[in-house]
Amino acid sequence: MDAMNAENTVKECCERAVAALYGADAVPELQVAKTRKEFQGDYTLVTFPLLKLSRKSPEETAREIGGWVREHCAETVGDFNVIKGFLNLSLTPQFWGGCLGMLVQSPNYGFVCDAGKTVMVEYSSPNTNKPLHLGHIRNNLLGYSVARILEANGCNVLKVNLVNDRGIHICKSMLAWLRFGGGETPESSGMKGDHLVGKYYVAFDQAYKAEIKELVAGGMDEETAKREAPIMREAQEMLRRWEAKDPEIYGLWERMNGWVYEGFDQTYRAMGVSFDKVYYESNTYLLGKELVRKGWDAGVFFRKEDGSVWADLTGDGLDQKLLLRGDGTSVYMTQDLGTAVQRHEEYGFDDMIYVVGNEQNYHFQVLKLILKKLGYAWSDGIFHLSYGMVELPEGKMKSREGTVVDADDLIAEMVDTARGVAVEAGKLDGLSEEEVAEISRMVGLGALKYFILKVDPKKTMLFDPRESIDFNGNTGPFIQYTYARIKSLERRAAEGSSDPSAAALSTEAVAGRMPEPKEIELIKHLMDFAAVVRQAGAEFSPSVVAAYAYDLAKEFNQYYHDYPILKADVPAVDRTFRLALAALVADTLGRAMGLLGIEMPQRM
Repeated sequence: MDAMNAENTVKECCERAVAALYGADAVPELQVAKTRKEFQGDYTLVTFPLLKLSRKSPEETAREIGGWVREHCAETVGDFNVIKGFLNLSLTPQFWGGCLGMLVQSPNYGFVCDAGKTVMVEYSSPNTNKPLHLGHIRNNLLGYSVARILEANGCNVLKVNLVNDRGIHICKSMLAWLRFGGGETPESSGMKGDHLVGKYYVAFDQAYKAEIKELVAGGMDEETAKREAPIMREAQEMLRRWEAKDPEIYGLWERMNGWVYEGFDQTYRAMGVSFDKVYYESNTYLLGKELVRKGWDAGVFFRKEDGSVWADLTGDGLDQKLLLRGDGTSVYMTQDLGTAVQRHEEYGFDDMIYVVGNEQNYHFQVLKLILKKLGYAWSDGIFHLSYGMVELPEGKMKSREGTVVDADDLIAEMVDTARGVAVEAGKLDGLSEEEVAEISRMVGLGALKYFILKVDPKKTMLFDPRESIDFNGNTGPFIQYTYARIKSLERRAAEGSSDPSAAALSTEAVAGRMPEPKEIELIKHLMDFAAVVRQAGAEFSPSVVAAYAYDLAKEFNQYYHDYPILKADVPAVDRTFRLALAALVADTLGRAMGLLGIEMPQRM
């Protein structure tokens, strides 16, 4: 039974009451929902739609139904109160005890086995001219977490990455390396390959700006100087040679991209994300050209005098969208159209989720609409998970100026900071160096992931590394510490008992003992987990799970403060019950944080 089934149980009791009290052959759909926090009760029935049946005031109707339910559904409903036309029902400790027993018997509670849907999630999509940065971290963490949440909802999920490995920006790094690199390699420099290539992307920008300045000083206007700067014209010529598969340029491109891929893989491993398939723009950028030509032949698109092909979307409240240039070359939209069709032919997905920043909102609106016009009904399953940018206290980041927060540096800083804070708080005392290093890694990454994922994806966020490490408040380390605290309780209970299963989670541990008020609050939170997983899956929002994990951890810490578990004067039946309840909280916290890609340390 989950929270939804608890609601249905209450609704069934109320339906029986309405039928018995008012002789209704067909009971209307009842409005039952969780009672608002400011009122006493668990579930609330709205009586106003029943007044035609009862022919009484809202208050009288509510009191009659409440009285009947309390008498005839005594195992479920213990008490009620009426506020105007709202009947607030309080469920019995016996009911909540039964819920706890169900939870103990359901190790995968909240997770669905098979929803029958295939969902593709595209995330990361980096350029191979620079290392991953803080913005990429938000993208990767969102995509990976959404994929795990959808898997928990029973979907067959395919995690994909489309690497932007071609174009003028790639040629800029290549040209700068040829001009200024002196044959430098990752091995000779000791730098990760993606960092080395990114260094030359910045070098290109510096040289480009210097040439513009020189041309302007010689009397050329700035816009013309930007076009005529020798280094930019040389980069454009390099791109033309790449597209013609010039062996020299193509070989350099493969070599430098290889450096970047090795660097990316290291960062992905450190971040704890992965992909089922990686696509490369160099293989997909020509896809879609034939698709566009067929659309033009069918009258879906139109051609202008210069030979370019366009989609007229003005009737849909948008504008005209270029799909093929006059010289026959494709644009990003052409590629994305072809890639989407190829992926559907490969995997037959039901839904396709693109995790891309909100600056591309219009692009994906157009993509979905054009696919629809081309007759692809599955385009209804396309969803753009649009997220806001990550900003720092100092402002926005700029890759070509080298002012980004590098992902590798940030991950290392988070781990180091976690170690320093934990040592200062005495949380790592008595542990080996290996344990300290592993816990610091888990906590540092947990802090980073939680801080980013607790924010609604649609919102722009301000990232503060130090704030995210705090062991108190709404942070990953606070939840991890709560989990580790419970694991410590379990170990101590097992050590102090001749029964090795003393701390085991079992039906017997919770049978025959009714939960107390604060225990009931914990059980209610645990019962909400299934609904939280469903909501997070429906909204593609890890922040829903993060908020739940924090509330559950906070509720347990309040409970633990008031209800001792292992003290000598605690009766054995209470100790066993409370340990079982605590173990269930730890298990649920572990699974919730697992949906965010966060590991949970056994000790802290």
